[in-house]
Amino acid sequence: MSSRAVERVRVTIDARTVEVEAGTLVVAALAIAGLHGTRTSVSGQPRAAFCGMGVCQECRVTIDGRAHALACQTVCRDGQIIQTTEPA
Repeated sequence: MSSRAVERVRVTIDARTVEVEAGTLVVAALAIAGLHGTRTSVSGQPRAAFCGMGVCQECRVTIDGRAHALACQTVCRDGQIIQTTEPA
């Protein structure tokens, strides 16, 4: 049995630093951070990942300033900045 150290990366989600295993998808990092939604609909209802494969596009977030990135299709990188709402 190998006791390899697991590589960790730090991402910032809505100004909060979260540490996750390397290779973690952004949508999983959001769940680890305790977030239950990534944005709001035009009527103000919370929206979150639904299909988990990029079809529904409900998991859209802003990553490193790039809007509408799919959290379920994006792997976390060290130093990544993730915003779950529109930037101010």
